[in-house]
Amino acid sequence: MTDPLAAAVPATELVALLRAGGTTVATAESLTAGLLAATIAGVPGASTVLRGGLIVYATDLKHSLARVSEHTLALDGPVAASTAEQLAVGARTVCGADLGVGLTGVAGPDPQDGHPVGTVYLGLAGRDGTEVMRLKLAGDRWTIRLAAVRAAVTEMIRSLGGSRAPDAAVGNQPGAL
Repeated sequence: MTDPLAAAVPATELVALLRAGGTTVATAESLTAGLLAATIAGVPGASTVLRGGLIVYATDLKHSLARVSEHTLALDGPVAASTAEQLAVGARTVCGADLGVGLTGVAGPDPQDGHPVGTVYLGLAGRDGTEVMRLKLAGDRWTIRLAAVRAAVTEMIRSLGGSRAPDAAVGNQPGAL
């Protein structure tokens, strides 16, 4: 049986690049609630590169598990570029990985704290610093969450020097911050 996530997300290429570079990854996920880590773990050989994942769906867990500062959460809120960046740094630090990924956003059906449905912030933290992207995704909750995972995998591939470019077919409109 074919895994529908594997067909929709280029996770096999990501795991191959991570393995080739001896690079490990960890996630801190809010709106995707572990879907990114599960997608990576679904690829044979992922155990050599996936250090772990933090599911930080509740705002207080963003601070207590992923070390997002209380100041950032109070000032910018849980759906913000600064929060995604700190989630990525927290995942990398807490899990002892080379690359950390943070995902936060609004999957719907209702807006949150003034952010429209489909607003997603993706943070990457590695040896050379951090990068944050704002995504505008469309669809229902599942489609938005899957598109966020796909965008995260695609951006990790890009950051590792892989061949993937952002895929407009999933409604991904990245905007670097």
